[in-house]
Amino acid sequence: MKLTRRSFTTTALAASSLVAAPTIVRAQEKELIVISYGGALQEPHRWLGDKLQREIPNLTVRLVPSESQDIVAQIKAAQGFSPYDAMPNGEPPHLIAIRDGYIQKLDPTRLENYDNVVPEFWPKTQGYGVPATFSLIGLAYNEEMVDTPPTSWADMWNEEYADMVGICRTSSNLGLGTLAMTAKIFGGSETDLDPAWAKLKELNPLAGRSPRILAQMLERGEIAVAPLWNNDAAVAAEKGLPIKFVKPDPGPVAILSVMSEITGARDTELVYRWMDGIISDDYQELAAAAPYYFGVTVQGVDVPEAARPYTPSTPEEVAALQTVDWAEIVKVRPELVERFDREFAT
Repeated sequence: MKLTRRSFTTTALAASSLVAAPTIVRAQEKELIVISYGGALQEPHRWLGDKLQREIPNLTVRLVPSESQDIVAQIKAAQGFSPYDAMPNGEPPHLIAIRDGYIQKLDPTRLENYDNVVPEFWPKTQGYGVPATFSLIGLAYNEEMVDTPPTSWADMWNEEYADMVGICRTSSNLGLGTLAMTAKIFGGSETDLDPAWAKLKELNPLAGRSPRILAQMLERGEIAVAPLWNNDAAVAAEKGLPIKFVKPDPGPVAILSVMSEITGARDTELVYRWMDGIISDDYQELAAAAPYYFGVTVQGVDVPEAARPYTPSTPEEVAALQTVDWAEIVKVRPELVERFDREFAT
């Protein structure tokens, strides 16, 4: 066959369409990248990601576990699109995220499950993201090392636990909550933390660099008692470790986790599908169950029997929950982190 200019052009176009075909396929692929938790506590997020992948063709949901500020630094440094699409934040970093502009305001009309949420939780989001779950800061102890279990916050100062108490750095919400609660039970407040510094110093505590490390210290018997997340204590107990959790008098500290869209997310529609899934009955039931025991933010979801040692399940327990004025704490957070590391560095 003689190759004319016309036949060459036709052949070339056909060939180029074959080369372009993989690009077209790739263009149909979708990815949602979500900041998540580490270890077993990531599993409810993985369940939701798998569910969305079944519902949305060619979607991949990737979870990135992180407890550090590295993720925030990457988000802030991103040029154009963010490297991540959605993230959970406890109340203190949530306020910082709003202030610094790296999460987006919520459009409630895009959520089918908006009205399912317990109304009292919405103000805590300040209009940014959905109330995902809540966790408690209570007291955990190694029952092989403790004869008399603690029942109140003040019990950390019992002679039986001398030089056996651990606390977490104030770079974490766990450490900040511990500091604020200590101030309040010894006559201080969020704007007067001096009583807390003095009382924590009396403990001669071992400091954990993160909640996960503090939990490991408790599991290994390096410490006997520590303020800890209910979820971390539950996961340790589920492994068969001798860790017990107490909701101490006058009440544990409840901290809401808010799932938000990150500024510069690549596909806002996917993020809203994810956030709507977070406040669905199915997700909330799973997150409330063993071994996660996250607090429920949706109306009509019952607390499982197995979760009741770790999560408030009666009106009296809910009424006893302690809160912190995080707006005051956030104002001085850098100074609190610096002072903690100076005074309790190990």
